[in-house]
Amino acid sequence: MDEEKSHLELEGKKNFERARAQALIAEFKRQIMNQSSQLWNFDEVKSKLRLQNPLYRGLQDIPVDRIVGSVGRYNDFTREFLPKSYDMQDRWSHVYAQMHSMEGVPPIEVYQVDDVYFVRDGNHRVSIARQQGFNTIQAHVTELETPIDLEPEMTEQMWETAEAYSDFLRHTHLDKNRPGKNNHIRLSEPSRYHGLLEHIKLAQSVLELEGKTVTLEEAAIHWYDTVYLPIIHIVRQFDIMQYFPDRTEADLYLWLLNNLYHLRQSYAHGDDITAHDFSEAMLDFLRKHKIPIPDEVHAIEEDVPLSDLLDDEK
Repeated sequence: MDEEKSHLELEGKKNFERARAQALIAEFKRQIMNQSSQLWNFDEVKSKLRLQNPLYRGLQDIPVDRIVGSVGRYNDFTREFLPKSYDMQDRWSHVYAQMHSMEGVPPIEVYQVDDVYFVRDGNHRVSIARQQGFNTIQAHVTELETPIDLEPEMTEQMWETAEAYSDFLRHTHLDKNRPGKNNHIRLSEPSRYHGLLEHIKLAQSVLELEGKTVTLEEAAIHWYDTVYLPIIHIVRQFDIMQYFPDRTEADLYLWLLNNLYHLRQSYAHGDDITAHDFSEAMLDFLRKHKIPIPDEVHAIEEDVPLSDLLDDEK
């Protein structure tokens, strides 16, 4: 048994040498491509997205390539979970020997956030699994739910947007009151979430002018149902997003309400923006951007509140 263990540890050391070489190559490639080679810091992500209420999800086989960070060892491994220092060789090769022996190793422990994972315990096991080309690894999974979409390769701007969106949802609670992936409000620029929040505060002020006491959360629901969603409904009817692949529906919503004078005036005076107003504005937008307008697309004739457009869908 000792001879087998010694053989496996020697094999582990050889694989560690390969892992170090792979780490150097991976880091060099990322530097050339101006990409970060750093693992994600779980505590930083938890703070940015204001994660809370962990829920144990049991023992699962999780994809190794979706493990993107660590609770405490994020400085010890590359983004590919390859070892950064030769000081790790003895520990790495010892764990390698355990993983390939009859003794085996226990499942790792991870936090799940959206569809990515952070190692609580078992960083060396993940490193070896990654270096050995494993597709999955057994893990005890504790989930921290978030409406934010996370991907293994997140740019700095994507993180800024995720943080801004998380802050927007913290104020509005729309993720809880209007849940669902199709209801996500995506903006391409993080700073624009502040402008969106100002629209909701304006809706709150208008409602309070009517003598109502309205919380920001209640105003957000009212704004979403009676202003934002009906406008997005028209945007989809016009199929306008095909002409702006790098923008989002929410980007277009903000552009229209910030630049079309008569809509701003209607909203500022507390009057309903009508379906006719907005469909005329949409046609004007298409003409200004020299986008062909299909023959079957016409301005909505009825001078009705935007929210009435969704009556058939509710």
